[in-house]
Amino acid sequence: MEDNRFAISSVESESKKNGIHMGASIISRPLRSSVEAAERGEANGQSETWLHDAGWRRKRSLAQLTREALPRLENYRNSKRALKRPSLGELHGDHLITEEDEKTQNQRETKSPTPAHGIKLGWIQGVLIPCLLNIWGVMLFLRISWVVSQAGIGWSLVIVAISAVVCVITTLSMSAICTNGEVKGGGIYYIISRSLGPEFGASVGIIFAFANAVAASMNTIGFCDSLNTLLRELGNSGIIDNGYNDVRIVGTIALVVMCIICAVGMDWESKAQNFLIAIIVGAIVDFIVGTLMGPRSNEEISKGFVGLSKSTFSKNIGADYTFSEGKYQDFFSVFAIFFPSVTGIQAGANISGDLKDPASAIPKGTLLALLISMLSYALMVLFAGGGALRDASGNITDLVFNNGTLVDYEGVMNCRDKGGCEFGLHTSYSVMQLMSAWGPFIYAGCWAATLSTALTNLLSVPRLIQALGVDRIYPGLIFFAKPYGRTGEPYRGYVLTFLVSFTFLIIADLNTVAPLISNFYLASYALINYCTFHAALVRPLGWRPTFRYYNVWVSLLGCLMCVAIMILISWETSLITFAIFLVLYLIVLYRKPDVNWGSSTQAQTYKTALSSAHKLARTGDHVKNYWPQLLVLAGRPQHRPALVDLGHLITKAGSLMIVADIVQSKLSYKDRAHRIHSGDEWLRGRKVRAFCTAVSGFSFESGARALMQAAGVGRLAPNVLLMGYKADWNTVPTSELESYFNVLHTAFETKLAVAIVRVSGGLDSGAPDDAGVRGARGGRGGELRVRAPSIMHADSDLDIRSPDSHPASRNNLSALALTTSRSFTISEKSDTKPNKKDKKNLDFHHQIVYKSSSGVELSSENLTHKSTFLEKQEGGTIDVWWLYDDGGLTMLLPYIISQRAAWARCRLRVFALANRRHELELEERNMANLLSKFRIDYSSLTMVQDITEAPQPDTKELFEEVIKKFTSEDGDEEALISKAERTNLAEKTNRQLRLRELLLANSKDAKLVVMSLPMPRKGSVSAPLYMSWLEMMSRDLPPMLFVRGNQTSVLTFYS
Repeated sequence: MEDNRFAISSVESESKKNGIHMGASIISRPLRSSVEAAERGEANGQSETWLHDAGWRRKRSLAQLTREALPRLENYRNSKRALKRPSLGELHGDHLITEEDEKTQNQRETKSPTPAHGIKLGWIQGVLIPCLLNIWGVMLFLRISWVVSQAGIGWSLVIVAISAVVCVITTLSMSAICTNGEVKGGGIYYIISRSLGPEFGASVGIIFAFANAVAASMNTIGFCDSLNTLLRELGNSGIIDNGYNDVRIVGTIALVVMCIICAVGMDWESKAQNFLIAIIVGAIVDFIVGTLMGPRSNEEISKGFVGLSKSTFSKNIGADYTFSEGKYQDFFSVFAIFFPSVTGIQAGANISGDLKDPASAIPKGTLLALLISMLSYALMVLFAGGGALRDASGNITDLVFNNGTLVDYEGVMNCRDKGGCEFGLHTSYSVMQLMSAWGPFIYAGCWAATLSTALTNLLSVPRLIQALGVDRIYPGLIFFAKPYGRTGEPYRGYVLTFLVSFTFLIIADLNTVAPLISNFYLASYALINYCTFHAALVRPLGWRPTFRYYNVWVSLLGCLMCVAIMILISWETSLITFAIFLVLYLIVLYRKPDVNWGSSTQAQTYKTALSSAHKLARTGDHVKNYWPQLLVLAGRPQHRPALVDLGHLITKAGSLMIVADIVQSKLSYKDRAHRIHSGDEWLRGRKVRAFCTAVSGFSFESGARALMQAAGVGRLAPNVLLMGYKADWNTVPTSELESYFNVLHTAFETKLAVAIVRVSGGLDSGAPDDAGVRGARGGRGGELRVRAPSIMHADSDLDIRSPDSHPASRNNLSALALTTSRSFTISEKSDTKPNKKDKKNLDFHHQIVYKSSSGVELSSENLTHKSTFLEKQEGGTIDVWWLYDDGGLTMLLPYIISQRAAWARCRLRVFALANRRHELELEERNMANLLSKFRIDYSSLTMVQDITEAPQPDTKELFEEVIKKFTSEDGDEEALISKAERTNLAEKTNRQLRLRELLLANSKDAKLVVMSLPMPRKGSVSAPLYMSWLEMMSRDLPPMLFVRGNQTSVLTFYS
């Protein structure tokens, strides 16, 4: 058998383990060259996991043989350090890619990215030690004895256990998030914002930064209290009063020194941490050894330190809540004071940007720190409760001696009934110094614990503020986020942190400050647990944490526990915390920062939308839930703003609108994506809720057909085609006219309703920006840049007529007025000529011209017309010529427009055809009854009864002029209007001409005219004749909207 060219090494059974751990072992394996392997005498220096060629000889690198890029970490980075893999167009050989694009794509870096500057910490120095220092805070030496005196040994252990459960669950949740990708600077803010989005992350980030700043002041107060106690023992009266004022003075100095230490850099801070952790561990050992040794004098016994004994343990096992610290204590008030002592689990995450490997270091260091600290707290509870009395007088005479031997110390506890005790667990915060082997070392440990915790808090807050400022979530924080130096230290952030900490330092009372921050920490922990719960529940494809020891329901339990504890501690403070969080959340929600971090909230939005779309698709249509869903053939939306504004006026936020762009030439993916993106940006800036889409490589007719058949999904698909009137129909090539006309046929064939808009002045003005429009209205200077129209859009020239400059007051009618509106026969009015003043104003408007660089000129009046559907209308009428029953869409669209705030002052006038002249009153009553049942508010109802009369000679003459090109023998034979066609449709043509006269007589001054669109019957009417009808009915009139429904009811009077 022929030998295989390639040999693949098998994987042994002990190597068959989790792929992530397998990868970790490969990463940690030391590199060794083949030369080193040869020197060691190995036959094959290659790894067992390599696919190797037995007769392999290296000739050329793979990069010289193919355009393909190998899988490398640098290809997946989002930063500037990332390398660029070849684009799909480059690999595919897309001919639409220009030489310049290819050169840009080929300019890929071949060197490894430059490593980041700055000191990077490992899991011990960066996570374990900071977490221990943060957890071993002010409560360790100053309040643990007080907690035992109030809650007893049993309930104190319960408090420690509950705190441990909350912290362990939160740590598991935090570890899952931290191992789901790289964790950068920002700590808790970065974790939550990238998981739940900027709204949650920024809100919790501010709360957490504030809590850390207050915690720094709390620990500084603890340091000052301990110093004052030492000075009293030494007989020193302190600086001023050995009380609150001394705390403020010494605390301010300590804050300034600690801020300077943090600002100097990570190296100094880490060195200080190593020294402090050694002192704290030594102080804990000092306390345990001293307690085991027992009291060394009768004085210590009289002060409550009686040594470890079963009787003392049994006396202190239960709770003994008293009036202390200005109020009657209970379980949750004691818990509120203790809980800040275990809120250091986030210390490693807070400086995640300074860690070598945050994903591995944070879980390992935090869980180990939590285990060590909780065991130490439990041990100190047992020793404090088993070796000291709750109350002691400190008077040796209360002790009972027999032959110089102490036989009873119960007398020292009677001080409680005599008016108060000065010593003991209840009243003395220096019991631990009394119980230690060497008292001064406990002071050193207390100072190290308080100052180290304050140090880590002061270190984390500026970096969190810097992360918020870099992301530009809150503008006010950008100033404090400025980096300085090689490592980017946020010196301004340190100043802000100092000011906040100093503000709470002035309170100078430890038990007042501690409960304030418990709720803030619990709120942040609740959000961390909720992040993991939400991500694990939604399970987006990007949720692949390497830390496996978490559970979705355990995370939810942790979240609910945090919220419940917040409320039980203090419901008033909880409400304040929730209110602050809500305000911060709404600020970010209102500002809508332009960020996209792939949060689980986005994944949930996608899943919810998809589920809703499926549910909607399985639900049948109902007339009561009908909404016009528009497919707007506007090309690029910035080129035809009035058409888009009209569509938005109809749909607003309650319905679907798709703005379609049909491009004849074939576009590359990049160009097509750019057109869609620029359209979306323009719509977003104009606050129009719509979707942009574009098709390229199609004619106008083919592209429109494709869009009508394929646009949308399920029930979220267009049911109305909105397009512009083709004002140049009599001058364009015949093929373009036929293409436009065939789009109408295609729309009706696909059972879409059709709406055609004509406005005077022309709409195809390129991309006038908002500044240009404002300039035309308000006199702001500047040239308006106008682009030439695209040849692909047959509906590009839209006609817009100036709105009436004399608004009328709105007539609000009651329900009774709907059935008593006056009926009359329409008679023609003589055309009134504008007076000199109006003519002068008209000429003045035409003199203001905006000229683009390409030479296209727009008058101020025409530019104003383009914003007709955007501006607020101060009065006037919307005239609805509901001539034929198309299902009610002709009536529904103007009603929707009249309900919008900008058009609410416009009155709705209805014009309808009368079937029989001698039954005019009955026809009017039936129409009024129909409108009343539809609950449509209108100001007047007019029945049109002389529609069949012959048009005036001048109207016929104008019509002949319009169709002259299509009736002469010199014209294009394919576009001629035959004599047979004119004869067969003479009556219908006369009806359209008569309608023009009626429109000029009654609706010339309306703000908007909505009229039933004549049905272009297939094989009966040609494109030129049909367009001539629309031309005659819309020329010299206000903005005109032709509407034809799909003969399906869109109005109902049933409940």
